[in-house]
Amino acid sequence: MHNKVVFQAAKTLHAAGMPVLRFNFRGVGLSQGVHDGGLGERGDVRAAMDYLTSEFMDAPILLAGFSFGSDVGLRVGCADPRVRRLIGLGIPLARTEMTFLRECAKPKLLISGGKDEFGPREKIEALFATLPEPKRLHIVEGADHFFAGRLDEVGATITDWLAQT
Repeated sequence: MHNKVVFQAAKTLHAAGMPVLRFNFRGVGLSQGVHDGGLGERGDVRAAMDYLTSEFMDAPILLAGFSFGSDVGLRVGCADPRVRRLIGLGIPLARTEMTFLRECAKPKLLISGGKDEFGPREKIEALFATLPEPKRLHIVEGADHFFAGRLDEVGATITDWLAQT
């Protein structure tokens, strides 16, 4: 929740006038519970969305996640009708399959570092080619998994995509 990628995405979405909620998954930081390999964490995402919809009843939900959070969040977001748009940052395709995205017709933005060790460019591009529209892929050339030194480009990409969707 406190890493630079999550903070940049939250700051960008907030600047666009969206309510933003950052949270730790179970067992991370001061949160209760223990890591559940992505299954229980899906419940964490649903609970966060329940809270958002109770506080901002008329606001459509845009779900954004980074790394493990992108895997869990996109899985929940594709299936949940409350979610209108999706952003996946640093998708960890070296560790997980995300073929479920092939059935997701919601607008989606995927942002990956060109040198992301957890999301090899070849795998990201191959998956992206199989996804339905609307979709956008942005590769941050030369960037690692945490987009070191390139977070402004991540923010600008999100801002541009929001204006187009």
